[in-house]
Formats: sequence, structure tokens, C-alpha cells
Amino acid sequence: MKREDLTAQGLTAEQVEFVMSEYGKEVNPLKAERDSYKTQLDTTQASLKAIEGIDAAGLQTKVSDLTKQLQGKDAEIEKIKSDYAFDASVKDAIRKASGRNEKAIMALLDVDTLKASKNQAQDIEAALTALKKDNDYLFQSNVQVPRVVSSTSGINNDVQTKKEQANEALRSLLGKGE
Repeated sequence: MKREDLTAQGLTAEQVEFVMSEYGKEVNPLKAERDSYKTQLDTTQASLKAIEGIDAAGLQTKVSDLTKQLQGKDAEIEKIKSDYAFDASVKDAIRKASGRNEKAIMALLDVDTLKASKNQAQDIEAALTALKKDNDYLFQSNVQVPRVVSSTSGINNDVQTKKEQANEALRSLLGKGE
């Protein structure tokens, strides 16, 4: 609607102004709503163009593959944790059994069988006991080694020459005294 059209119909300037303000009250909100919808349409069309080349089935397959890999990693982490706990328990048992070299003792143990065991602590102890019987050199002995100390008679001051003093010292060290 234009002002010229209303004036051509014979309306006064005051009437034209009233009609235009009333018309504006109704039309301006509709124009604002139309502009909002137009902006939304433009944004949606731009988003659709960005998504247009994407393969939805391929993305779904990729998501499921990544989920499977993640589950595999969780299982791998749990296996690493259990292996670490097992190794720690075996090394602790070796220390309690007075093992001299953990690596050497571990090499002689059937680690796979011990890992699969339901009662690991007792089986590890039994394996170490059997290994100790066969290879006792890998473990420190609890038996005290007796110290043999010989007494010396000391230096005989009656001896005159240096040669005789040296011979006397050797005799006293070797226990072949006078």
C-alpha cells in the first residue's frame, strides 16, 4: 500500500497518516517474522551444503569401528594391569624366599601356568619351593657358616735373624709351630 494510492482515492493527509500507521502496526511484525524465517532458511541451506558430500553410512561404520577399538584397548589395559599385579606378586614371593636374582628365578618358573592358576599365591610358593630344592644356589642360605679362626702364638723374640723371623711368622700363620 502506498500513500499516493490513498491520496488518489480522496483521503486527506490526516486519514492517510492514520491508515499508514495502522497498516504499519500489522505489517511490521509480519516483516520481522519473515526476515527471521529467511535468515533461518539461509543458515539451514548453508549447513546442508556443508553436509551434502558426507556419507552417513560410512560415518556410522567408522563410529562402530572406533567403538570396537576402544573396547579392545580397555581389554588390553586390564591385561596389562593383571600382568603387572602377577609380576609384583611373583617378585614379592621371590624376595620372601631369599632369592638372589629375580630375573634368573623368573626364567626358571613356568609363568604361563602360574598366571592361569586359580590360586596363584599358593602355586607360586610351591613352585619356588620346588625350584629351591633343585637350584639352591639361586637362594640365600639361612644356615650360618661357621667362622674358623686360628690362634697364633705370636712372634718368637728369641729368633735372631730376619730370615728366621719370617720363617717363624709363616709357621705361626700356617699353624705349624714349634
